[in-house]
Amino acid sequence: MSETTYDLPDGRLFVGGKWETGSGAEIVSTFSHDGSENRRLSGASVEDGLRAIARAKAAQSDPAWLDLLPHQRARYLARIADGIEANVDRISYIQTRDTGKTRTETTALAMSAAGTFRYFAAVLETADEDLTARRGDCLTLSVHEPIGLVGAITPWNSPIASDAQKVAPALAAGNAVLLKPSSWSPLVSLELARIIEEAGLPEGLFSVLPGSGREIGNLLVEHPDIGRISFTGGTETGRRIGEQAGRKLMPLSLELGGKSPTIVFSDADMDQAIAGVLFGIFSSSGQSCIAGSRLFVAREIYDTFVARLVEATEKLVVGSPFEAATQVAPLVTFEHREAVEAYIALAREEGGRVLTGGERPEGDAYAQGAYLKPTIIEGLTNDSRTCREEIFGPVLVVLPFEDEADVIAQSNDNDYGLACGIWTKDFARAWRLARAIDAGTVWINTYKQFSISTPFGGDGASGIGREKGRQGMRVYQRQKAIYHGLGDGPLPWARLS
Repeated sequence: MSETTYDLPDGRLFVGGKWETGSGAEIVSTFSHDGSENRRLSGASVEDGLRAIARAKAAQSDPAWLDLLPHQRARYLARIADGIEANVDRISYIQTRDTGKTRTETTALAMSAAGTFRYFAAVLETADEDLTARRGDCLTLSVHEPIGLVGAITPWNSPIASDAQKVAPALAAGNAVLLKPSSWSPLVSLELARIIEEAGLPEGLFSVLPGSGREIGNLLVEHPDIGRISFTGGTETGRRIGEQAGRKLMPLSLELGGKSPTIVFSDADMDQAIAGVLFGIFSSSGQSCIAGSRLFVAREIYDTFVARLVEATEKLVVGSPFEAATQVAPLVTFEHREAVEAYIALAREEGGRVLTGGERPEGDAYAQGAYLKPTIIEGLTNDSRTCREEIFGPVLVVLPFEDEADVIAQSNDNDYGLACGIWTKDFARAWRLARAIDAGTVWINTYKQFSISTPFGGDGASGIGREKGRQGMRVYQRQKAIYHGLGDGPLPWARLS
């Protein structure tokens, strides 16, 4: 693991292609390993946002961008991908400082972002319009055109990858993009702006506007020139955005929270399942929407499996995100750690027994950071608040199940429907469960694996719509039907002769 340090972005915002000091409220980025300050910056104000929107509208409607052929737009995306790959170590360093994630993870996220831009460049090279089947005396076609201006609102837990999953397809579709990253992790998005600028994207087509949701988020959602919103974040915020978008009749996608079940049957490879469960909940320190936070274990192996799981959990390496051996890094902020600890206290009040963790690690190495031990809790029922609400931290609840019908019912008895993990050697059973569980993504004998070519999203309280895949670009376009008449004479209804 590289120990090279890099200068952090200087705190200026990227407003419609121009580097400017924000005029909004102060944002302080801190390193949660030791509480040290990364950068103080002035966030975006409404006035900053309005300038960015005006510049974006002019740039997107300029024929120099609007009339580009798809393969010409693809060149910009390919150059951005090259720029990300050339700066992976720098991006990883900035994101680790900004979020507390391990260098291993932030390096993977940066490479994922490069892959996303490269994938949508390829989609542009191969995206065909449709010549639809004739049903009369017309040549009929279906074509796709850019929406115009897109607002992209991304979370703090994996900003570079989340940014790319929205920005790349939206640019590929011919739009301008206004990105609002979380105020908890604004720096890596500003680094992405530098890379996009160096790739030569026409000025005004991309902005980075960290700021409050009440000001910048609402501005993007409510402004009449914004034609689509893509939001990843909390469910309650997503509901409010959905209501606002509904009043505008504006399309949107919402990738929200999760309380994903992981199911271990008695025939599962126990080592494989234990490793998968650990990775599914404790990687990213549990700060992941798809974290496998509800574990259902077949009753006949429950005691043995849980005992081995607890033993393996206590061997996980908790430490500095800059140490190569670290598996569990600090939480993103001290305030967030307190929120997770409140859920552990709630679990105890609800009758839960903490089998391991549930407290801050001791020692000088952890004293200044937002650290929390990986935690496993049993003794709760599936209808407890701890089992129903998203905790977004390294907290796993384990429950036994009797049979397929029981585990399907318990898994689906939740408002969320984002992901699920199934561990079994029985192919037919795995297929039945995968089809029966209410989730946008199901992993069988693996967990937390992703491909940009495969659509991702949730149902219920986990959101609306899908990102990724070839159709991930089309959602940022309007579909238009064109009828070209082939008849020699006027339409007969007019009775001209």
